[in-house]
Amino acid sequence: MTYPEHPGTPADATQTRPGADTGRSNGLAVAALVLAILAVLLFWTVVGGVVLGILALIFGIIGARRARGGRAPHRKMSIVAAVLGALGLIASVVIIAIGASILNSDEFKDFDDCVQHADTQSERDACANDFEEDINN
Repeated sequence: MTYPEHPGTPADATQTRPGADTGRSNGLAVAALVLAILAVLLFWTVVGGVVLGILALIFGIIGARRARGGRAPHRKMSIVAAVLGALGLIASVVIIAIGASILNSDEFKDFDDCVQHADTQSERDACANDFEEDINN
């Protein structure tokens, strides 16, 4: 401890406060947060949303458990990463489900048959117009 009238000593500079982070890091928390941000930004892709979301969720949970056990810092970062990873995963699954329902619809099958039998660009355009009318009705 130093007093205002006394200059600090080299021993005072090396002392750390109790509970200070002494160089430990939680690499899983950082990795989880990076993957989670990418999963949220790329949720519209299968790799971005599903794969990165699952990895962020797993790394975030493991990082939070390590922090809870006192073996690593950044528990809140791990929890935020796990939540963001789950959101990216959920959004990606919803997009995939919507895409699968459209691809399995009768309207899309009719459109696909029409395009396969179309020989010219004008016939393909007519197929696209018919598909759009079927979807809107």
